[in-house]
Amino acid sequence: MTRPAVLITGGATRIGAMMVRRFADAGWHVVIHYRTSGAAAEALAAALPSAETIAFDLADDAAAVASVMQLAARLPGWRCLINSASVFDYDGGADLDPATNRTAMQINALAPARLAQAFIAHSASPAARCVIHVTDMKIENTNPDFFSYTMSKHALAATIGMLAKGHQGSGVRVYGLAPGAILASHDQHEAETEISHRLNLLGRKTGADEIADAALFLASGVLASGQTLFIDSGQHLLDQPRDVIWLAREQAQALAQARGASL
Repeated sequence: MTRPAVLITGGATRIGAMMVRRFADAGWHVVIHYRTSGAAAEALAAALPSAETIAFDLADDAAAVASVMQLAARLPGWRCLINSASVFDYDGGADLDPATNRTAMQINALAPARLAQAFIAHSASPAARCVIHVTDMKIENTNPDFFSYTMSKHALAATIGMLAKGHQGSGVRVYGLAPGAILASHDQHEAETEISHRLNLLGRKTGADEIADAALFLASGVLASGQTLFIDSGQHLLDQPRDVIWLAREQAQALAQARGASL
C-alpha cells in the first residue's frame, strides 16, 4: 500500500467520523475503530476510497494494545494514531461518582496512553509518525461539571509532553487537539445547542470540519512535538463557572420567559 495510514479511535460517529472523511479525502488509508457502532463503521468504510474497520474495547486496554500491535505488523504505512474515542458521563465537583471516574480514567486516559506507547513502539512506517490526543478546552477553562470527564482529559493532556520528551529525536511527534463545544451533547435541546456553541470569544459556532482540518494539519508533523491546538473559537480563554450546557439552558429559559411575558 502506498497510501499513508491513520487509525482513528471512535471513528465511526460524530467528530471521529468527520476526521475519517477528511483524511480519506486527503488520500490516506483510514482505519476506523469502533466498539458498538459496527454498522456505522462499515457503512462509512464502504463509502471511502481506502478504509477498513477495527473493533476493540478501550475498557480492556491490554486487548486494545494487542489489536494495535497486530495492526502495526500488517500495515507498514501506518503513520498516525488519533485517540478520539471517549466517554462523557456526568458527575459534579461536590459528588464525584467513583464508578464514573474509573470508567473515564480508563477509557479517556489510560487506554489512549497505552495505545500511543504501543503505536510508537511497533509501527514501522519509515515516514515521520505522530500521535494526536483529542483532549478538551476544559483543560484550560475548568468548571465543576463533568468532574471525572475533565479529570481524565487533564490526565490525557499530561501525557502529551511526557511522550514528546520521552521520544525526542526519534522522529515521533505527539500532539494535543482540544475542541470546544462542537456538537450537541448530553441532554441538550436544539435551542440550547445554538446558544452553547456561541459561548466563546468570537461568538461563533466552531465546526466539526475545523477539528478535522486541524487533525490533518497536525498529522503533517510541521509543529514541534508536544504542542496542543485549541479549536474552540477562544472558549478556553474564558472563565466559565459551569459547563455551557447549563449556561445555555439558563439563557434559553430566560428567553422563553421573556417571549411569554411579551405575549
